[in-house]
Amino acid sequence: MFTFKKKQTATTLEKIPNHIGIIMDGNGRWAKKRLQPRVFGHKAGMDALQDVTIAASDLGVKVLTVYAFSTENWSRPDDEVSFIMNLPVEFFDKYVPKLHENNVRVQVIGELAHLPEATLDAMNRAIAKTKHNSGLVLNFALNYGGRSELVEATKQIAQAVQKGELDPAAINEDTIASHLMTSELPYLYRDPDLIIRTSGELRLSNFLPWQSAYSEFYFTKTLWPDFKRDGLYEAIKEYNQRQRRFGGV
Repeated sequence: MFTFKKKQTATTLEKIPNHIGIIMDGNGRWAKKRLQPRVFGHKAGMDALQDVTIAASDLGVKVLTVYAFSTENWSRPDDEVSFIMNLPVEFFDKYVPKLHENNVRVQVIGELAHLPEATLDAMNRAIAKTKHNSGLVLNFALNYGGRSELVEATKQIAQAVQKGELDPAAINEDTIASHLMTSELPYLYRDPDLIIRTSGELRLSNFLPWQSAYSEFYFTKTLWPDFKRDGLYEAIKEYNQRQRRFGGV
């Protein structure tokens, strides 16, 4: 149970999601409102991410998966893509020390082989520095696409069948889940309990389509750089009002 105060009111959060997924949307619009280039918004978005991560850690969230860059985002302007690809370098230097102090462990999912060398090196350094931490897992979805993930999982399963290592009749949901990128997360926390999307858009945009089958969704018009700690509390407050049935009654 966790109680937070906002504007002289107190709210008790009895149910804390074990795994929260966040589609961090609205950086560009946030910058445009301030007559700044879109990259200015991405930089502010990193500050918001640190604030939300520490807040989630304080609440007892086990996994925070953030949609940092999709496989479709390569179609954005070259200068914006280059800036985003450089953010992990700044992330390691500026943000990892604070997260490390808070016992946060960094992980990454996505088609990592296609990332620039400097980007991949920065993420690997963050993973190595925090690998012994036992607190919240900050799981970056970087160059990630849900449909591509399912295609790759299907190929791996087909290869196992072809080699005689797997009986097709034995394939079940656990078989598929074990071949997804989220299989590296703690078993009980692979699927998000709550998915948050900022900026007012009402879609998943290829984010964890298999894992989100029974997730609760929370959409807010708040742009990501403005979301921060209070935004997370409001989302979990709404989550506490939901009754999760998982297909039952």
